[in-house]
Amino acid sequence: QMATGAGKTRMAVTESYRLLKFGGFKRILFLVDRNNLGDQTKREFDNFDTPDDGRKFSAIYPVEQLGARGAADSSKVVISTIQRVWASLKGEAIPEGFDPSIDDPEVQGEVEAVYSDRMPPETFDLIIVDECHRSIYGQWRKVLEYFDAQIIGLTATPTKQTLAFFEQNLVSEYTFQESVADEVN
Repeated sequence: QMATGAGKTRMAVTESYRLLKFGGFKRILFLVDRNNLGDQTKREFDNFDTPDDGRKFSAIYPVEQLGARGAADSSKVVISTIQRVWASLKGEAIPEGFDPSIDDPEVQGEVEAVYSDRMPPETFDLIIVDECHRSIYGQWRKVLEYFDAQIIGLTATPTKQTLAFFEQNLVSEYTFQESVADEVN
Protein backbone atom coordinates (compact mmCIF):
# COMPACT_ATOMS: atom_id res chain seq x y z
CA GLN A 1 0.00 0.00 0.00
CA MET A 2 1.40 3.34 -1.10
CA ALA A 3 -0.28 6.72 -1.25
CA THR A 4 -1.51 7.95 -4.62
CA GLY A 5 1.37 9.62 -6.41
CA ALA A 6 4.03 8.02 -4.20
CA GLY A 7 5.43 5.78 -6.95
CA LYS A 8 3.75 2.36 -6.86
CA THR A 9 4.44 1.70 -10.53
CA ARG A 10 8.05 2.88 -10.29
CA MET A 11 8.56 0.64 -7.26
CA ALA A 12 7.09 -2.28 -9.23
CA VAL A 13 9.40 -1.58 -12.19
CA THR A 14 12.39 -1.48 -9.83
CA GLU A 15 11.32 -4.73 -8.19
CA SER A 16 10.75 -6.34 -11.60
CA TYR A 17 14.27 -5.40 -12.63
CA ARG A 18 15.78 -6.87 -9.47
CA LEU A 19 13.76 -10.10 -9.73
CA LEU A 20 14.62 -10.59 -13.41
CA LYS A 21 18.30 -9.76 -12.92
CA PHE A 22 19.02 -11.34 -9.53
CA GLY A 23 16.00 -13.41 -8.46
CA GLY A 24 15.87 -16.04 -11.16
CA PHE A 25 12.51 -14.83 -12.46
CA LYS A 26 11.94 -15.34 -16.18
CA ARG A 27 8.68 -13.51 -16.89
CA ILE A 28 6.30 -11.09 -15.20
CA LEU A 29 2.65 -10.27 -15.89
CA PHE A 30 1.66 -6.73 -14.95
CA LEU A 31 -2.12 -6.42 -14.75
CA VAL A 32 -3.80 -3.04 -15.13
CA ASP A 33 -7.50 -2.35 -14.78
CA ARG A 34 -7.79 -0.11 -17.87
CA ASN A 35 -5.92 -0.02 -21.20
CA ASN A 36 -4.84 3.60 -20.77
CA LEU A 37 -3.04 2.53 -17.57
CA GLY A 38 -1.32 -0.13 -19.66
CA ASP A 39 0.10 2.60 -21.90
CA GLN A 40 1.31 4.54 -18.84
CA THR A 41 2.85 1.42 -17.31
CA LYS A 42 4.65 0.57 -20.57
CA ARG A 43 6.14 4.09 -20.60
CA GLU A 44 7.32 3.62 -16.98
CA PHE A 45 9.15 0.41 -17.95
CA ASP A 46 10.52 1.95 -21.17
CA ASN A 47 11.82 5.08 -19.38
CA PHE A 48 13.34 3.36 -16.35
CA ASP A 49 17.12 3.80 -16.18
CA THR A 50 18.64 0.67 -14.68
CA PRO A 51 20.96 1.29 -11.72
CA ASP A 52 23.85 -0.81 -13.03
CA ASP A 53 24.76 0.87 -16.29
CA GLY A 54 21.94 3.31 -16.98
CA ARG A 55 20.46 1.40 -19.90
CA LYS A 56 16.70 1.54 -20.24
CA PHE A 57 14.78 -1.39 -18.71
CA SER A 58 13.21 -2.33 -22.04
CA ALA A 59 16.62 -2.33 -23.76
CA ILE A 60 17.58 -5.22 -21.49
CA TYR A 61 14.24 -6.92 -20.87
CA PRO A 62 11.60 -6.78 -23.64
CA VAL A 63 8.29 -5.31 -22.45
CA GLU A 64 5.04 -5.60 -24.40
CA GLN A 65 1.33 -5.15 -24.05
CA LEU A 66 -0.78 -8.25 -24.72
CA GLY A 67 -2.16 -7.83 -28.21
CA ALA A 68 -3.18 -9.62 -31.39
CA ARG A 69 -0.20 -11.95 -31.60
CA GLY A 70 -0.34 -12.93 -27.94
CA ALA A 71 2.76 -12.66 -25.78
CA ALA A 72 6.07 -13.14 -27.58
CA ASP A 73 8.32 -15.79 -26.05
CA SER A 74 11.08 -13.18 -25.77
CA SER A 75 8.98 -10.80 -23.62
CA LYS A 76 10.08 -10.57 -20.01
CA VAL A 77 7.23 -8.28 -18.92
CA VAL A 78 3.72 -8.56 -20.35
CA ILE A 79 1.25 -5.78 -19.56
CA SER A 80 -2.46 -6.50 -19.88
CA THR A 81 -5.92 -6.19 -18.46
CA ILE A 82 -7.19 -9.36 -16.81
CA GLN A 83 -9.98 -9.43 -19.39
CA ARG A 84 -7.42 -9.71 -22.22
CA VAL A 85 -5.62 -12.52 -20.40
CA TRP A 86 -8.94 -14.34 -19.99
CA ALA A 87 -9.78 -13.88 -23.68
CA SER A 88 -6.32 -15.18 -24.62
CA LEU A 89 -6.77 -18.25 -22.42
CA LYS A 90 -10.04 -18.95 -24.24
CA GLY A 91 -8.27 -18.69 -27.60
CA GLU A 92 -10.06 -15.51 -28.67
CA ALA A 93 -8.42 -13.07 -31.03
CA ILE A 94 -6.97 -10.15 -29.07
CA PRO A 95 -7.15 -6.85 -30.98
CA GLU A 96 -4.55 -4.13 -30.72
CA GLY A 97 -5.76 -1.14 -28.75
CA PHE A 98 -8.95 -0.79 -26.74
CA ASP A 99 -11.88 -3.00 -27.68
CA PRO A 100 -14.97 -2.92 -25.43
CA SER A 101 -15.87 -6.53 -26.30
CA ILE A 102 -12.56 -7.64 -24.76
CA ASP A 103 -11.65 -4.90 -22.29
CA ASP A 104 -15.13 -4.26 -20.85
CA PRO A 105 -16.94 -7.57 -21.34
CA GLU A 106 -20.37 -8.10 -19.86
CA VAL A 107 -19.94 -11.29 -17.85
CA GLN A 108 -22.14 -12.70 -15.17
CA GLY A 109 -20.67 -14.38 -12.10
CA GLU A 110 -17.20 -15.81 -11.74
CA VAL A 111 -15.30 -16.53 -14.96
CA GLU A 112 -13.61 -19.85 -15.58
CA ALA A 113 -9.99 -20.15 -16.64
CA VAL A 114 -9.29 -22.89 -19.17
CA TYR A 115 -5.93 -24.42 -20.02
CA SER A 116 -4.20 -22.77 -22.95
CA ASP A 117 -1.16 -24.04 -24.87
CA ARG A 118 -0.45 -20.41 -25.78
CA MET A 119 -0.33 -19.39 -22.12
CA PRO A 120 0.16 -22.40 -19.81
CA PRO A 121 0.08 -21.97 -16.01
CA GLU A 122 3.87 -21.71 -15.76
CA THR A 123 4.06 -18.76 -18.20
CA PHE A 124 4.72 -16.21 -15.46
CA ASP A 125 6.78 -16.26 -12.27
CA LEU A 126 5.12 -13.15 -10.87
CA ILE A 127 1.84 -11.32 -11.36
CA ILE A 128 1.70 -7.68 -10.29
CA VAL A 129 -1.87 -6.43 -9.93
CA ASP A 130 -2.08 -2.65 -10.14
CA GLU A 131 -5.07 -1.02 -8.42
CA CYS A 132 -5.68 -4.34 -6.67
CA HIS A 133 -8.40 -2.84 -4.47
CA ARG A 134 -10.79 -3.06 -7.43
CA SER A 135 -13.24 -5.94 -7.35
CA ILE A 136 -11.32 -8.39 -9.54
CA TYR A 137 -11.02 -11.07 -6.90
CA GLY A 138 -14.58 -12.36 -6.97
CA GLN A 139 -15.34 -12.49 -10.68
CA TRP A 140 -11.77 -12.83 -11.98
CA ARG A 141 -10.13 -14.84 -9.18
CA LYS A 142 -9.80 -18.05 -11.20
CA VAL A 143 -7.85 -16.26 -13.92
CA LEU A 144 -5.31 -15.11 -11.31
CA GLU A 145 -5.20 -18.54 -9.70
CA TYR A 146 -4.75 -20.30 -13.07
CA PHE A 147 -1.12 -19.22 -13.15
CA ASP A 148 1.55 -20.84 -11.01
CA ALA A 149 2.96 -17.47 -9.98
CA GLN A 150 3.44 -15.28 -6.97
CA ILE A 151 0.93 -12.40 -6.83
CA ILE A 152 1.70 -8.90 -5.59
CA GLY A 153 -0.99 -6.24 -5.34
CA LEU A 154 -0.45 -2.49 -5.55
CA THR A 155 -2.99 -0.09 -4.10
CA ALA A 156 -3.40 3.24 -2.36
CA THR A 157 -6.61 2.10 -0.70
CA PRO A 158 -6.69 -1.54 0.42
CA THR A 159 -10.19 -2.86 1.10
CA LYS A 160 -11.25 -5.69 3.39
CA GLN A 161 -11.63 -7.90 0.30
CA THR A 162 -8.12 -7.03 -0.90
CA LEU A 163 -6.59 -7.80 2.48
CA ALA A 164 -8.56 -11.05 2.64
CA PHE A 165 -7.33 -12.10 -0.83
CA PHE A 166 -3.75 -11.58 0.32
CA GLU A 167 -4.45 -13.27 3.67
CA GLN A 168 -3.89 -10.01 5.60
CA ASN A 169 -0.32 -9.90 4.27
CA LEU A 170 0.33 -6.18 3.91
CA VAL A 171 4.02 -6.19 2.99
CA SER A 172 4.61 -2.47 2.95
CA GLU A 173 2.62 0.61 3.91
CA TYR A 174 3.52 4.14 2.88
CA THR A 175 0.81 6.57 3.91
CA PHE A 176 -0.09 9.91 2.38
CA GLN A 177 1.15 11.66 5.53
CA GLU A 178 4.52 9.92 5.19
CA SER A 179 4.75 10.83 1.51
CA VAL A 180 4.03 14.50 2.32
CA ALA A 181 6.60 14.53 5.13
CA ASP A 182 9.15 13.00 2.71
CA GLU A 183 8.19 15.61 0.08
CA VAL A 184 7.20 12.88 -2.36
CA ASN A 185 3.68 14.32 -2.51
